[in-house]
Amino acid sequence: QVQLVESGGGLVQAGGSLRLSCAASGRTFSSWIMGWFRQAPGKEREFVATILWGGGNTYYADSVKGRFTISRNNAKNTVYLQMDSLKPEDTAVYYCASSKSIGPTVLESTYDTWGQGTQVTVSS
Repeated sequence: QVQLVESGGGLVQAGGSLRLSCAASGRTFSSWIMGWFRQAPGKEREFVATILWGGGNTYYADSVKGRFTISRNNAKNTVYLQMDSLKPEDTAVYYCASSKSIGPTVLESTYDTWGQGTQVTVSS
């Protein structure tokens, strides 16, 4: 059974950086699309970024484009989210998820395995 475990969250000042990691179990990691989502207090979970199988294709929410970078290391079964120029509105629980979709997807419903989440808090 696939398991995803996020790490790297924490408290950072506005303008700072954090790097989230998501370690996956399973032998077919390289065949999954991986995504990051986030949920702020009182809000619905929203798409942040996604990366296709080989890592060459990435997609971002407009709110994080130019500040966040998603990457993956298939040899280590790990996906990363580098977050720079953080803003207080980036405060949320961040989740990684895997999808067996045949193409890039931003829809929660197309992701079938989720991690437990990691808290990111950005102070002003």
